[in-house]
Amino acid sequence: MIYLVSLLLAVAAALLINLGIYQFKHLLDARKAQMKGVAETSLAEMFIFVDPKKLWTTSLVLSFILPLLVYAYAESPIMAALAFIVSLLLPSKIVAFLKKKRQGKFEKQLPEALLMLSGAMRAGASFTIALESMVKEQKPPISQEFDLLVREQRMGIDFDTALKHMELRMPTADFMMVVSAMRISREVGGNLAEILDSLAHTLRRKSEMEGKIEGLTAQGRLQGVVMSSLPLLLLFALTKLEPEAMRPLLTEWYGWVTLAVIAFGEWLGYMVIKKIVNIDV
Repeated sequence: MIYLVSLLLAVAAALLINLGIYQFKHLLDARKAQMKGVAETSLAEMFIFVDPKKLWTTSLVLSFILPLLVYAYAESPIMAALAFIVSLLLPSKIVAFLKKKRQGKFEKQLPEALLMLSGAMRAGASFTIALESMVKEQKPPISQEFDLLVREQRMGIDFDTALKHMELRMPTADFMMVVSAMRISREVGGNLAEILDSLAHTLRRKSEMEGKIEGLTAQGRLQGVVMSSLPLLLLFALTKLEPEAMRPLLTEWYGWVTLAVIAFGEWLGYMVIKKIVNIDV
């Protein structure tokens, strides 16, 4: 009877291990497909060409090394689990940051690019020739985006379709306004050079106003970052100065609950400050 129970337990353990291996392999395959999609879509749209295999390897190494380092420092499985979650979310956050930064740079270059288009068209150049001239004079990312628009037109893609592709890559409010003006001008008619010139001056005034607002709200944003960082700095400092007194905070369940409440309060306070200083023009 004992041998039969042991055999059943061994079979059950083997099945559980096989199921765990299968689920782990499934998660790895899903993560690999996600990294491949990030490399071939999100990064490629920003003209950042990365080998999907290298990106997957880097993400896999980060997912294992970061939790081990956190566990070696804090000796807490909960902190290591949180570090593992952060390592999974970090690539997408980095891509979102790069995309936002690229879109911001594109918006800053847009008024000058529109003025160049308007000036070339007033000098007698066609819209396509003006686009090609602007692409040669401007710097990335706006030169890359409009160059891709010109290349798609050369390949036989309709201008409106190529414009939609560019709008999907750069879904900013300023560029959507420019796209709408171009479409209306092509459908209804009118002096496109004057429309682009007017848009350029409007966007430039909007950019100046946004710069003034950022300057006036810089102190509030800095206060939000400092106030949110102080508890973390204090936690690390006390862990170094008084490790025995801080050990229950990192190893006991009531310490984890306390850290969770602190983290939620910090996040809530930061979001409130961010909401106050975030003024949309």
